[in-house]
Amino acid sequence: MSRFPLLLNICLGLLCVTQPVQAQDSLDDFAARVPLKVEGNGPWYRVDLPMSLHFLARHADLRDLRIFNAEGEPLAYALARGESQVTRSEQELELKWFPLRGPADTSLGAPRVRVERSTTGTVVEVLPEDPAASGERLRGWLLDASGMKAPLEKLVIDWSEEGEGFQQFTIEASDDLQSWQSWGTGQIARLSFGNDHIYQREVTLPGHKARYLRLLWLDREAPLLTEARVTGARQESSPAPMVWSDPLPAGSPAAGEYSWDLPLPLPVESLKFSLEQANTLAPVRLQARSNDTAQWQALTSGLLYRLPKDGKEVLHDRLELDGWMPVQHLKMSVDQRAGGFGAKAPTLQVGMRALQLVFLARGTPPYTLAVGKPGAASAELPLTTLVPGYGPGSLAKMGSAQPDGDLRLAEAKAVVVAEEKGSALAWKRIGLWAVLLLGVGLLVLMALSLLKGQSKGG
Repeated sequence: MSRFPLLLNICLGLLCVTQPVQAQDSLDDFAARVPLKVEGNGPWYRVDLPMSLHFLARHADLRDLRIFNAEGEPLAYALARGESQVTRSEQELELKWFPLRGPADTSLGAPRVRVERSTTGTVVEVLPEDPAASGERLRGWLLDASGMKAPLEKLVIDWSEEGEGFQQFTIEASDDLQSWQSWGTGQIARLSFGNDHIYQREVTLPGHKARYLRLLWLDREAPLLTEARVTGARQESSPAPMVWSDPLPAGSPAAGEYSWDLPLPLPVESLKFSLEQANTLAPVRLQARSNDTAQWQALTSGLLYRLPKDGKEVLHDRLELDGWMPVQHLKMSVDQRAGGFGAKAPTLQVGMRALQLVFLARGTPPYTLAVGKPGAASAELPLTTLVPGYGPGSLAKMGSAQPDGDLRLAEAKAVVVAEEKGSALAWKRIGLWAVLLLGVGLLVLMALSLLKGQSKGG
């Protein structure tokens, strides 16, 4: 019986030898790679990933993407998805102001005035409807903001020295000096005590456009203005950046039908077709599937055209997608009644939301971008983990890195190396499993021999 522990240890040792070891990624494991040229301040660098990299990857989510240093060590990285950008531009405008005089009794409403404007809408003169009212109380001011094209966000005014204390007034806006919209009330203040002074000259506006403002003071005569200006801001949104593939030639499985194949299922968001001939009009329907065995599903439909209009050529060659469906195979049907694309089949460019890779440089450059390892597990970190204190504007402060060459040119050599390494590893595993099975077989034979010996002895 003392032989059983020895045999058991032998088998366990063989089993441990054959267990796959989670080794560190090696550059030779990846089918395509390209060195990177870094610029700017580190240690974090960002890389714009081209569409060719997505085509060479083995997984649509880029789990097989890695960055290596010259020592062959994989580096920490994160992926940043391109988002739409909102830019804000501020504008400040000095205003012209005109006095509004009227009865002291505010219950009679706003002063009735006659306004003279230039052909551009700029106020030239404001006169009371009743000349006899010119000596009455100064009720407020008319401000000409017609030169401001952005929505109004802030009003700054200054007034004569005798206007001490808090002052409240109503704010109204108009584009035609006929109908007025209330924008609430504003308050300004000038307080003095000894050599100390407190000024409140700014009034917040609701952020709407208006050509004219009317300020009417409450419970007191308006002060004499010495300055009036407004600040406006305009926000413009730009779409998220896209990356595009090279033109893909079409297959023609039938008349009026075209097809395209991608190397793997990708979350495509836009399709761009070549319209070679002028006066092209093509109503189209597209179907897609995510692999060779899946059913075709309706993807989108639309009208592609290249037509003259008002002496210019108008081109509509794109169809937008939601990006929710991974697409590998595309099939397009064209309504031939409109003439189709002519004799030459259209090419297709697929577009996706741009991705940036951010990596933490360590070790010796050059750094190498690698992709294309079957069965790889993701090594991506959250961006906030990779860059402590990450926030808006952090990406812009990082250095940049650019591929120093063509990723596709590096593919062929790397594929051979990866296949040779994979083949050698496969033979090693086969040999180890053969040793394990042989050991298990010997263990069974020895156990049977011992059992037979015990039965005979009994």
